[in-house]
Amino acid sequence: MSWAADWIEQTKLWVRGVEGGKAGKGESEQRPLAQRLEATLRRGQEALSPRELRRLLEDLQQVADAALSDVEGGRHAQALMEWYAKAPLPERKDFWTLIVEQFGPDAQALQAARQQYDQAGSDAERSEAEMRLRRALLSSRTRLLQRFAQPQGGMRFLVDMRAQLLSLPRAEQRYVALDAELEHLFSSWFDVALLELRRLSWDSPASLLEKLIQYEAVHDIRSWADLKNRLDSDRRCYGFFHPRMPDVPLIFVEVALLDKLAGSIAPLLDESAAAVDIAKANTAIFYSISNTQTGLKGVSFGDSLIKHVVETLTQEFPRLKHFATLSPIPGLRGWLAKQGDAVLQELDDKQKAALEKAAGGLDAAHLLAALEDPASLKDKSPVRQVALFCAARYLGRETAKGRPLDAVARFHLGNGARVERLNWAADLSSKGLKQSMGLMVNYLYDLKRLDRHRSLLAQGKIPVSSEIESLCKG
Repeated sequence: MSWAADWIEQTKLWVRGVEGGKAGKGESEQRPLAQRLEATLRRGQEALSPRELRRLLEDLQQVADAALSDVEGGRHAQALMEWYAKAPLPERKDFWTLIVEQFGPDAQALQAARQQYDQAGSDAERSEAEMRLRRALLSSRTRLLQRFAQPQGGMRFLVDMRAQLLSLPRAEQRYVALDAELEHLFSSWFDVALLELRRLSWDSPASLLEKLIQYEAVHDIRSWADLKNRLDSDRRCYGFFHPRMPDVPLIFVEVALLDKLAGSIAPLLDESAAAVDIAKANTAIFYSISNTQTGLKGVSFGDSLIKHVVETLTQEFPRLKHFATLSPIPGLRGWLAKQGDAVLQELDDKQKAALEKAAGGLDAAHLLAALEDPASLKDKSPVRQVALFCAARYLGRETAKGRPLDAVARFHLGNGARVERLNWAADLSSKGLKQSMGLMVNYLYDLKRLDRHRSLLAQGKIPVSSEIESLCKG
């Protein structure tokens, strides 16, 4: 997408934000901000009194004042950050509303510039209109947010603020402009070129290790002994760090060094298991990738993390030849519950008869009920065979707008991996059973075919191994 097209999408959000700020749905009725700023007394459920609101606006204007240096503006921002830390949510909402409505671009100038760009009839006219659009987009809001990033802890303040914005109900659309601008700034501030890849080990500071326990999102870390096992000699853990947030990994990946493709999560999490001889390891298994900052939603650096980790591992262990994941399939059960009946109709008569006899019925509900104890099902069980068929179809065929349905699949396939192998009874935890009846999948990163796999995906074709392809056919 071109610069101008990208920014046009941003302007739509910003203009909607300005308009939405005048009538926030889902919130208690209150006067428009302009009326509150001119009033004398607080009305109803309004958080800040008119006098407090005007004072807050003045403080924000000082932060954004172009006549002040960044250092002086940052000093004013620090004072507001201290106020914000103690403010309850209703007062924070007034803070956000002021930023949206009082510091945005001129809506009329923006609309006019955008209209000129849409109506440009030649490359020369389009270039000139693009410059007008760029100037129209300039606002004191950008400078305001940049000033908040200046003081110690300022970057974390902005990331946490956006996390709270994202946690609001969808009905509250009045802050969408602030969210859009923060996401745009973060995409530059958290560019991978500015991040540091750092290995996390048992020798890392305890405060940092506590962050791993806190933010692990795939397989909960149950204890310090569990964490120590994940940082043993045959393991590696790497995270991306930002220089303005050096005490917390933005994203981290846990890696097991093995001599074969992993087919179950239990051995990897077994605290009593002996460490693998890393001198014989030829396979790196990425078994957990966790984003830690909700406020950085939409800022992608997971693909770069894997690329950098592969390069780092290859330098340390030249024998490594295979790079793959052992991944959950979080959307499988939900998809099967909704679409399973239609998928089961694609079975041949023999398969239908065998499933109906084994499960007690030929529908998704009976199939899911028969999968409550997957470890008890033998290899040739009709229920097991049909479940593998459905899982292969879900991962290898099902798309929405040309993208894989499953969120984890979208991430790895978008990075150039392929769906390699399904693993039965690979995660028998309550979470694993609830998400995917205990099934897990290996995504293989074939370093020589990453571009080819991305090309296939761009054509709406999911890259899969011959084993998955065979399962898809039933």
